[in-house]
Amino acid sequence: MDILDILRCPETGQTLRIAPRELVGKLEESRRAGGLLNRAGGRIEEPITAGLVREDGLVFYPVREEIPVMLIDESILLDNETSAL
Repeated sequence: MDILDILRCPETGQTLRIAPRELVGKLEESRRAGGLLNRAGGRIEEPITAGLVREDGLVFYPVREEIPVMLIDESILLDNETSAL
């Protein structure tokens, strides 16, 4: 069994998928430019190297040190442009 088979979004219960490299790169670019905030409104300081995307494509959960951070306040809302990646 794969961990993605059991992990679910803590907000909606939707399934998650591994974020594509293009999305991770775009989010990291925004973070380095100082414009990336989490859902709690905090500036994201740690590099974005991997993550999980909710089934509907609207929320990104970062993965830090190979551990998914499944906290709603730590998630990142995706706009229409980034959710299409």
